[in-house]
Amino acid sequence: MKKSGAYIIGISDCRQEVCAASGRISTQSGTALEIFEKSHDEEKNTRLIDKVTRSGHTSTVEHVFFNLAFENVSVVVEQFMIEFRLASFTVKSRRYVDFSDCGYFVPEFDDEETAVLYKENMDKFFEAYSFLCENGIPKEDARFVLPYCFYSNFYCSLNGREMLNVLKAMLFGRGSKIAEIRKIGERLLEDCRRLAPGLFIDFEEKGKSYSDELDLGFSFKKGNSGKLCDILTYTLDGEKNVAIAALVENYNCSLEDAQKTVESKENLEKILSALCKSSRPRALEGFNCTVRFNGVSLACLTHFARHRMQSICIPNLLKASRESYIIPETVKADETLLDVYLSCFMRMKEFYSTMKEKGASDSELVYCVLSGNTLDFVSTLNARELQLFFRLRSCTRAQWEIQAYCNELLPELRKLAPSLFINYGPSCYVNGKCPEGKFCCGRAAEMQEKYAKM
Repeated sequence: MKKSGAYIIGISDCRQEVCAASGRISTQSGTALEIFEKSHDEEKNTRLIDKVTRSGHTSTVEHVFFNLAFENVSVVVEQFMIEFRLASFTVKSRRYVDFSDCGYFVPEFDDEETAVLYKENMDKFFEAYSFLCENGIPKEDARFVLPYCFYSNFYCSLNGREMLNVLKAMLFGRGSKIAEIRKIGERLLEDCRRLAPGLFIDFEEKGKSYSDELDLGFSFKKGNSGKLCDILTYTLDGEKNVAIAALVENYNCSLEDAQKTVESKENLEKILSALCKSSRPRALEGFNCTVRFNGVSLACLTHFARHRMQSICIPNLLKASRESYIIPETVKADETLLDVYLSCFMRMKEFYSTMKEKGASDSELVYCVLSGNTLDFVSTLNARELQLFFRLRSCTRAQWEIQAYCNELLPELRKLAPSLFINYGPSCYVNGKCPEGKFCCGRAAEMQEKYAKM
């Protein structure tokens, strides 16, 4: 049986000592190093950290850092984790690595008959994945038939404050409803208490009030506009807001002078173009837009979620549609492979219904979905994060599905703020050169012309 779970493989050398020192520095005399040298008593540190965090000053625990290895956990766990935006992740790619023999998670079913049914069906999806790969379908397209129980391996690094948030969500929030996640949380809490006890005193008592889902009794039909993207709201006069912020930051000029300067279209374009080329384009954060992304495959969802500086609102995986799924062009080109591909989604739909009829819990049903099934979600991004998003995701090396969302969203943003978003596109367009080295597609001139005219 494969080793499975989350393991702490590293923690700051000073552990909770630096958290305790940070709790003392604002109220005690002495330099930073002098106070740290007095912060080596673990019992006193534990009491102090508990006292400080109870009063709401939880920033003190951000000074301890954890490195985690997630070993053979389901991709459900991966999706749960990558929504924590203040953590850092590096994940084994399904675009480049063959997952035929990766294995998958099996819930602890109440009866053997259900367990056998589960394994028989999951094995069929892996057989289909292998068949597609062996017959020339790229791994990034074959992965859409992988069930959401397949094993993922990844690294995660986060500070103590975010670790507390993760554990609360695992043990008291949306993660607690999934047995696999709850067990991982219980194990991690034990290890964290051993390594940094002051951060986790009375954790269970403090977590009782934790609530991360709304249940207001509403009932809605599923559906969307049919477009890939719907811009819900955006910053009015966003271009001028950004340009004024840049002028004040760089010239400390009066608001009146800044406003007069940006009334000129020529000046506005000059400021925004220079800002977009800057190494510190913080003023871009003054433009925000909220977008609903429709029909995103679960596989593609992970590409969206890895962008840290956004407010992303993703429905529970149980809300994923078994009726809706994407079909890659590579699969459409071969009738035999298309039949194999489509049969996977029919099988999962039937298997999901069978499991529901058998009384399977949400903790078990969450795995009964394929990577090609779809969800809609909403995200709010500022123009600085959008700059990175388009540079990475409109590149020809980006996954084709997320490229499609880029190519629909960017023209809409250019209508709303043309002087700003004319500067957005792949790196070869924005910077005039490709950063991919030997992996360059060789189409820089073509891409520059395309995005100049978009």
